[in-house]
Parts: sequence; structure tokens; C-alpha cells
Amino acid sequence: MPNDHALENFCAFFNKLDNTCTEKLYEVYTDDIVFNDPLHHIEGRNALESYFASMYENVEHCQFTYHTRQQQANQAFVTWTMAFVHPRLANGQLISVEGCSALTFADDGRVSRHRDYFDAGAMLYEHLPLMGRVIRWLKRRVS
Repeated sequence: MPNDHALENFCAFFNKLDNTCTEKLYEVYTDDIVFNDPLHHIEGRNALESYFASMYENVEHCQFTYHTRQQQANQAFVTWTMAFVHPRLANGQLISVEGCSALTFADDGRVSRHRDYFDAGAMLYEHLPLMGRVIRWLKRRVS
């Protein structure tokens, strides 16, 4: 069973993650990590490192605000708001997206399974010039 600080260590790590510290993923993730989000399914820490490196390559700012945190044995759940700035999205303005992460910890306190849930449209698609207009129009029509 992971230590009581595993979830806190995970949250603290993500608020330091940028394009220079993805090589420290070994501190948080096991070699055989399985990572899922609405856009990707990734297996293995090397593949996850490549994904984060490309994702953070042009991000100018990224900060997580954590809300509900729950951990029982090796399972954890945390809700968050991610605020980030990317020069090619939303004209370089701050974008905020709410989401949650479901985590499974290995015995050493590192994450072996990580699944993120968030609205991919709110994070990405709505902020692309042409696609964003179409998605916003669709959302208005549905509601």
C-alpha cells in the first residue's frame, strides 16, 4: 500500500511540470504506467515522457488548482482546474478547464494507472480558429 503522501506528491509534481522537467517522471510514475485521457491512450513511462514533452513544448504557463482529494488504499481521485496559456490557442489567452484524475498507486507510492477526465472541447477544440466556431455553435444549438 502506498504511503499517505503519495497523492500530495503527485499533485505537487504536476504543478512543477513544464517542458524542462518531464525527464523526472520516474519520480511519480512506474515504468509500466498506463495513462488515458480523452485524447490519448499511452503505455510506458518513455511514451508518457514523449507525450508530455510534446504537450508542454509551447505551453507558456500551466497551473493546477486542486479541489477534492480522496485516497483509499492504492486508489485515489482528485478534482482540479487547469489554467494554461498556449500561444496557438485562444489567441494566447488563459484557458481554464475543469477535470479529475483517477489514480492507482504501486506499493512504492508511484502511479501505475492514471486516467484523466475532462472536456476536450473546452481544453482544445473550442480554441482553434475554425473548429472552435463550429463547436461553440453546436453547443448553443444543443442547449
